[in-house]
Amino acid sequence: MLAKVAGKDTQTVVSALIKQAKKLPKELSKSLTWDPGKELTDHRRFTLATKIDVYFCDPQSPWQRGSYENTNGLLRQCFPKGTDLSVHSQAYLNKVARQLNERPRETLQFEIPAERFSTCVASTG
Repeated sequence: MLAKVAGKDTQTVVSALIKQAKKLPKELSKSLTWDPGKELTDHRRFTLATKIDVYFCDPQSPWQRGSYENTNGLLRQCFPKGTDLSVHSQAYLNKVARQLNERPRETLQFEIPAERFSTCVASTG
């Protein structure tokens, strides 16, 4: 899931995360791992609104956020570093997310993330 945000301040980011998190099945949204930074200073509001615990990675420890690092690399193929993301609509971001979620991933033994997600959702019902 990708969310268009108007700024990087904690109020804006946390509100966008709350909106996105509420779209997920509760069984699949237990925790969020984030880099330490100002964007999630108000993480308690996020946890209260979503019942999702927030954990922060140690600085300079990319192995603690492997999924993030992998996904960020894939996103850099669509949006090279320095790209002005403000010119892209939420609809376009949704399209990019859908494309990435329909692309096999080595970290999933070459399964498609969207299919793995659907399987997980089906097994929780």
